Amino acid sequence: MDFMRVLCGREKPLAIYKGVILCLENPQAFPDMVEPIYREAINLDDDTLDRFRFALLRLQLYADIHRNEDLEQAMQIKYVSQVLEKVVFGTLLMEREEFAAE
Repeated sequence: MDFMRVLCGREKPLAIYKGVILCLENPQAFPDMVEPIYREAINLDDDTLDRFRFALLRLQLYADIHRNEDLEQAMQIKYVSQVLEKVVFGTLLMEREEFAAE
């Protein structure tokens, strides 16, 4: 799978994508990569941070669209992208709201 294409969309690649791709290709490396990716992200300017957030969003959309092709891989992609988004940004842009029964 071409993770770089999904991350970039129609933009040029960011250096931070290399760490994200490492996590996507090898989920066992993810726990060790969370902090370095976070530290790299906090040094980005606002425009680049915005691009990074939309790259993570594109991964989540891609995982949802392709989940019937490979459910395990889709779950891993979504997990990595959502955890990174929450760690770096504090919330998810596309967070589902749970409605309590009234």
